[in-house]
Amino acid sequence: MKNVEFGLDTFGGVTRDANGDHVPHPQVIRDLVDDAVLAGSVGVDFFGLGEHHRPDFAVSSPEMVLAAIAARTERIRLGSAVTVLSSDDPVRVYERFATLDAVSNGRAEIVAGRGSFIESFPLFGYDLNDYEVLFEEKLELLAALLTEEPVTWQGTTRAGLQDQRVYPTTAAGMKAWVGVGGSPESVVRTARYGFGLFLAIIGGPSERFSAYIDLFKRAQDEFTVPHQPIAVHSPGLVAETDEEARDLVRDGWFEMRKQMGRERGWPAPTPNDFDREIDGGALYVGSPETVARKIASTVETLGVDRFDLKYDQPVQHDAHQQSIGLYGEKVVPMVRDMLAS
Repeated sequence: MKNVEFGLDTFGGVTRDANGDHVPHPQVIRDLVDDAVLAGSVGVDFFGLGEHHRPDFAVSSPEMVLAAIAARTERIRLGSAVTVLSSDDPVRVYERFATLDAVSNGRAEIVAGRGSFIESFPLFGYDLNDYEVLFEEKLELLAALLTEEPVTWQGTTRAGLQDQRVYPTTAAGMKAWVGVGGSPESVVRTARYGFGLFLAIIGGPSERFSAYIDLFKRAQDEFTVPHQPIAVHSPGLVAETDEEARDLVRDGWFEMRKQMGRERGWPAPTPNDFDREIDGGALYVGSPETVARKIASTVETLGVDRFDLKYDQPVQHDAHQQSIGLYGEKVVPMVRDMLAS
């Protein structure tokens, strides 16, 4: 097998204290910095922070938190998961991440996407009726900016640019991905603009995404662009035993799914749904051995370049820290051994 990378992602979900109360946002953010420092110390390759603008998530400015992490780490790569490009300005996105790249000595990555929620659209004055054109135009502009050459661009969602340079430049360019939930159109768009494909697999068996990976490779060939890396992002938590991991995650998973169901019209989850997602779906919950076997199977089946575990289940912070330690020290070496053999 090729050299696969292993990362951790978090949306900055608000954790609980020992009494079951929500931890205040400032403490959650400080805890996230500690999480990333721990991840770097146990050999994790990448740490990604999501952008949200709602009370159940603490991070609205990933680059600020990532800069704090950069000051306390030396090797781990740092990026968004995702930057909500549709409601941001591509010029400012480039500038902020180029600055992070300088601060971190070349470790910054952009993962651009539409985001899991829509709160940022009214917050920043964007019309949801422009959902498609906003992302299409802004992704096109971001791709041009990442060349670090003078950009001439015209669209309908922001002022045009004429032979415009944007600063700071980076030392060696910057890796950039597009977060995709699984639509063929999004996969083809990602290929057309030369971004890496960052697949969010949050439900069902991972093998059903094989067709999207094949489409991505074929689209790159048709557009005659160099093949870019492919990453997978899925939720989970590692504990000492399968039973401990399931007990830690169960209540929070049901609470989160019920909340999302109320917002999006999903049916209420059942106990079978929880077990099914762990046993054969996209929930990587269990002992180091259980999670390692499942990750190895996903990586081998899909042939991806990186696997990211979204570890921020709604539990206490010490459970996150335990999960990060086990992931870096036990799960990742096991997966590497499994793939090598």
